Amino acid sequence: MGGFFGAAAKRNCRNDLFYGVDYNSHLGTKRAGMATYDETNGIFCRKIHSLESTYFRTKFESELSKFEGSCGIGVISDTDPQPIIINSHLGKFAIVTVAKISNMDRLERELLDAGVHFGELSSGQTNQTELVALLINQGKTFVEGIENVYDRIEGSCSMLILTAHGSIIAARDKLGRTPIALGRKEGSYACTSESTAFPNLGFEHFRDLGPGEIVEVKADGVTRLRAPGEEMQVCSFLWVYYGFPTSCYEGRNVEETRFTSGFKMGQTDDTEVDCACGIPDSGVGMALGYAAGKGVPYHRCISKYTPTWPRSFTPSDQSMRSLVAKMKLVPNRAMLQGKRALFCDDSIVRGTQLNDNVKELYSCGAKEVHMRIACPPLIYGCRYVGFTSSKSDMELLTRRIIEELEGAPDRNLDKYATTGSPQYCAMVEKIRERFGLTSLKFNTIETLIESIGLPKCKVCTHCFDGSSHF
Repeated sequence: MGGFFGAAAKRNCRNDLFYGVDYNSHLGTKRAGMATYDETNGIFCRKIHSLESTYFRTKFESELSKFEGSCGIGVISDTDPQPIIINSHLGKFAIVTVAKISNMDRLERELLDAGVHFGELSSGQTNQTELVALLINQGKTFVEGIENVYDRIEGSCSMLILTAHGSIIAARDKLGRTPIALGRKEGSYACTSESTAFPNLGFEHFRDLGPGEIVEVKADGVTRLRAPGEEMQVCSFLWVYYGFPTSCYEGRNVEETRFTSGFKMGQTDDTEVDCACGIPDSGVGMALGYAAGKGVPYHRCISKYTPTWPRSFTPSDQSMRSLVAKMKLVPNRAMLQGKRALFCDDSIVRGTQLNDNVKELYSCGAKEVHMRIACPPLIYGCRYVGFTSSKSDMELLTRRIIEELEGAPDRNLDKYATTGSPQYCAMVEKIRERFGLTSLKFNTIETLIESIGLPKCKVCTHCFDGSSHF
């Protein structure tokens, strides 16, 4: 998915920028970059590093002294190298994006046919952040250019633009699919994908940008450049999986949402179990809620080895993903022996990690292994945010199961997405059977939406029911 952070201060911003970007590290594992503007010398300082074998801080800490200036932006990216630095009729600027552009090929061809060239190729492919910058340059102002991005891309794009006159322009995706939070403290303002970045840096999270809203952030305040729209489709997976427990989106805390969804599920589940356990990390909040709602103890029957796996790496190679999924989680035989254990997890995408986990749990002496999933089955691939590295809907376990049941992977999808339908029940039973689970249940869309606390029309649930649109 990716996340970004920007800071505008009355002094050097490098420390806030460095740690603020680091607090977005759970959102991406591919690349990271930072840029500041040195007002004294009139130059941008930019650094970009790969994160595929190490962490953000280890790559940038030794170079921190090189970042001069009171205004800067940075990004944790799961796509292309960022920031991009551009010189145009709008002036010099650096830009970072959190984006998924589904019509990238068509836009690229239109720009090439118009005589525009691309200079930032990434592994032979056009850099989508550069494409966004070129669309911005077609406007007479930054606001007009960003609105051009909103009008022409399919998917989503939130961005931060570092200008050469001591400010950051922050623009949230037109439908608000990805968030931007604003923070302030004496002598400084900041904007970020994750409000978790604020407390330890002394910032107060005072509001979120609305869908399509554009603001200019300076050391002495925030000025609105474009009012927010009424329509919103904020990604429900922010609360299910992406979000750090202490983050809030639209005023709704991640951990509180996960606890509530688990609590509601525990209250209505008649399965007899001895304990509940969360699959680290995003399943823990749900499991704590389930244990409270069900009235059973919460046990740490499986733990993540945090000394060397402090966050979840997601390598692009499937075999490496499988290895990482297995190696980072360690079952506790003493807590599992002879137990009817129930586990909560955020989702089932490919099923790779679930397959390995269930085998290990039984081999460690679990008498029964029950699984509860925080969201409904993933039936539709996401076209709107960088949900997973999946290249095809057929990487979804549900689609492969549907193909087995129907003879085609896209037949009767609406019925498989309907909780309690014969097709839905057959699919869930097939998944349960495949992994040898004692029982398997998914949360309903209704429970998820109730737990988030926003109207259904404001939340994107496309991956569950195919309901959203560009």
